[in-house]
Order: sequence, then C-alpha cells, then structure tokens
Amino acid sequence: MMRTLILFALLFAGSQGVYTLYAQRLEKMNWFNEPRDWEIKDGTLSVFVTPQTDYWRISHYGFTVDDAPFYYAVYGGEFEAKVKVSGAYKARFDQAGLMVRIDEKHYIKAGIEFVDGTYNLSTVVTHNTSDWSVISLEEAPAFVWIKAVRRRDAVEIFYSFDDKEYVMMRNAYFPDNTPVKVGLMGASPDGEGFRASFENFRVTHLPDQRRLEWLKKNGGE
Repeated sequence: MMRTLILFALLFAGSQGVYTLYAQRLEKMNWFNEPRDWEIKDGTLSVFVTPQTDYWRISHYGFTVDDAPFYYAVYGGEFEAKVKVSGAYKARFDQAGLMVRIDEKHYIKAGIEFVDGTYNLSTVVTHNTSDWSVISLEEAPAFVWIKAVRRRDAVEIFYSFDDKEYVMMRNAYFPDNTPVKVGLMGASPDGEGFRASFENFRVTHLPDQRRLEWLKKNGGE
C-alpha cells in the first residue's frame, strides 16, 4: 500500500510539472583524474586535491591543462545542480566547486578560488578557449553553495552563503541537446594540494521548456 501511495505521489507531481529530485548517490559516480586521497562519509566527498593540476585551455596563458580531479555523473536535458563547498585553500589559484562538462573543449567550472590572498567567486567558461570571471570577497567564507541551472543553450551560475538567497554570477552559452558530465572539481595549479569538501550534492531534473511549449500549443496539459 505504501509503495502504491509513493508511486501515485510521484506521478501526480510529474503531471503538475513539479521538479523531480535526484539525490545523487556519491558512491555511484565516476572519477576523471582520480586523486590519491579521497573518501565519502555521511554524504560528503572529501578530497585532497592533486598538486599542480587545473582545467584551462589556451587563452591568455598559452597552455592547455585538463588534469585536475573531477567526480561526476552524466545527465541529459535541463537540470539544476548544486553543492556546498569548503576548502583549506592556501596557494595561488587553489579552487573547488561545480563543473558541467561535455569534453576537454567545452566545460564550465565555478566555485571558490584563492588568488593572491583574496577569496573569489570564480567562473571559467571554455568553448575551444577559456575565459575567466571573478567576484572578490571581503573575507574568507567558511563555505559557499554553488548552483548551476541548465536551460536550453545556456547555463546560469549562482552562489549563496545560506542555500536560501542565491545571486547570479554568470550566464553563459552551453550547447544543448547534449549529455553532460555534472559534478565536483578541485584544482591546485600552483600549489601542493589542499583538502576540499563537497556536501549535499543534488541534481534536479527540469522539464524541457521546448516540450512544454509544444504541449501548450497543441492542447497538452
């Protein structure tokens, strides 16, 4: 009986256009550039970020690197992903956050990045070449929530310090109708590595907007 009620509730929610929440099991995800030292405990991924690693492609610096730890699952369509990030940043460019990635030429990474003594909310968008935008913080945050919302051919990046009020930090083009790797990344390009933690990682499916518009025009509900 209970199973029937739960199934009915899920079907009802779907018919009302309510988001479906995927409580992503960290144990079922995959590593790209697996670090030596990591563990999952009580729903938290703790990683010692591999030294001398990063994600960057060509522009400004003239080099390409694609060797930092990235723990991910694959999703299609439109979605919202968010995670609570903290780290013991200590060297220039130490960073941790979310990444949405198709391949080595197409990805977005966003999170906290430590640069010359300043903590920054940082976003790198790569389409063949990388660009970088930052929002400087006045003091070191104990943690930050990073959220990525993929809609059609764009990804919006938000940050929050309480998981309630979110502020947009970037809206960037990203190819749609393509499966993507979504997950947790850290990098330490100049340093000897650092400890980063990722809590409460969640991915929420969003109903496809084009399909909803088609249904509306064609008498669907």
